[in-house]
Amino acid sequence: MRLTGRALAAGLWCAALLLAGCDAVETPAKPYAGQSVEIAGSWTGTEQANFERVLRAFGKQTGARVRYTSGGSDLEVLVSARVRGGTPLDIAMIPQPGVIARYAATGAAKPITGAAERAVRAHFSPQWQQFGSVDGRLYGVYFKAANKSVIWYRDDAFTAAGVGPPTTLDELTAVSQTLVDSGTVAMAVPGADGWPLTDWFENVYLQLAGTEAYDRLAMRELPWTDPTVVETLRVMGRYWASPRFLQGGPSGALQTTFTRSVADVFGRRPGAGMLYEGDFVTTEIAKLGLYRVGDGARYFAWPTVDGSAGAVITGGDAAVAFTDRPVTMALIAYLASPEAAAIMARSGGFLSVNLGLDAAAYPDATTRSLAERLLRAPTLRFDLSDLSPSGFGGGNGASMWRLLQEYLAEPTTDPALVAARLEAAAAVAYRGM
Repeated sequence: MRLTGRALAAGLWCAALLLAGCDAVETPAKPYAGQSVEIAGSWTGTEQANFERVLRAFGKQTGARVRYTSGGSDLEVLVSARVRGGTPLDIAMIPQPGVIARYAATGAAKPITGAAERAVRAHFSPQWQQFGSVDGRLYGVYFKAANKSVIWYRDDAFTAAGVGPPTTLDELTAVSQTLVDSGTVAMAVPGADGWPLTDWFENVYLQLAGTEAYDRLAMRELPWTDPTVVETLRVMGRYWASPRFLQGGPSGALQTTFTRSVADVFGRRPGAGMLYEGDFVTTEIAKLGLYRVGDGARYFAWPTVDGSAGAVITGGDAAVAFTDRPVTMALIAYLASPEAAAIMARSGGFLSVNLGLDAAAYPDATTRSLAERLLRAPTLRFDLSDLSPSGFGGGNGASMWRLLQEYLAEPTTDPALVAARLEAAAAVAYRGM
């Protein structure tokens, strides 16, 4: 049942929540007038402004006063401090399932129940419900999702080199060499930020080792010294070490931030022809204002390895409740609605896995294509580093980030040695859970 925002406000709150499969009932037009609810996330700048539009729509319909607090890169510090201080946020937008599980285990996170749970069940696939669940109970709704299995390229660079988008890793290597031979560096790698390197690992690993090994590694049932890990590191190191494959070489990549890497491909003085990162690159390309997404700036799916089927690595931001007040659950339910997703989708730089969202809400064909791949991927796995303890894979200065940066600095290092270092760091992090 598709509902307009006005219809929701007028009469479909159904026990003060919406879209739970129930019929309209007589309820106050603004059931939470005068009540306050606080929600925090990592979003700043344009993303924050876009999300605040969603929150204002909820406030207008319900009368609730919603305050957004940005924790930026220190969101986890903010959430933890508020929990320890006895003044928890009502909701936090948490990207790491491992962190959600930790808060659920301590009772700090509250299960999503009642009509709010029914709203999530109605609009999200079983797999996305599972991503937000701990021991079978629903704790998070993934309001924003990411497609992390795409490589962006500059159309004019490919045309000049006479190449097309590769579909296999061998073809990616060949295209990279042809770009180099034509005078263009192959790839910009934002090694300074760390997390893009974990995404490199996850995409190669999923393609090379398969879903069973990926799941076992994520669940700590497979050591990081396993031959599949070593081979994945070997593949990455071989590419990183190839002359002129990386903008600035390995040392230059280590000093390149995510935003800088986008400018290195799509800026005023482009150096590289390609950039690996997720769908959110579109926002940075648009800010530069020089290449149009879907025209001069295009993408291709992460190349397959050894004949493997295509697969998608995903991530996202889940709304997790830290209070179980009715107004908190009402906001959770609203974030699970197609209407809330549509507000954010129209602003760009956003993908939703809400099954009720009309794809026409996305601002361009490229974004619609990225969202479709996320919804229809035959193989979908959550970002492995986000499934790990924050000290290992899911936070600033995490061991996986640091060790892959060290490997990028010296990509000819024996990959077995890198794997052993990762295993040692994982053992420490998982013991501390």
